[in-house]
Amino acid sequence: MKKLIIFVSVIVVLVVGAFFFLQNVNINRLGTDNYYVQIKGKGEKFESKANNGEKFVHYEYTLPGFNEDGIEKVFTFTSSKQLREEAYLNLFVKDEEVKSYKEVKLGDISSSAQEKLK
Repeated sequence: MKKLIIFVSVIVVLVVGAFFFLQNVNINRLGTDNYYVQIKGKGEKFESKANNGEKFVHYEYTLPGFNEDGIEKVFTFTSSKQLREEAYLNLFVKDEEVKSYKEVKLGDISSSAQEKLK
């Protein structure tokens, strides 16, 4: 009986831990390199339709990005919404492809990258 209680407790802890991990960790960001960009322009708007007639809109941006050391690379990525003009983004890049992004403040960016973005 004691072993059963321990077994059930371990399973419950694993399930709760997995739930919190999946809720709080963006798996697309694991093992990626960080680059920083500033949104310039409104992006190129693309519209498409699904087979059921539902419309989809996305915006494509091609911008120079800088890593923590200030090294530049140009990235093309899409967003389902138009991004805020002049916003700073942290791009999560793996194998030269943008996997994810998040908006950051200028103060969150390394000084080397900040100089290049200004």
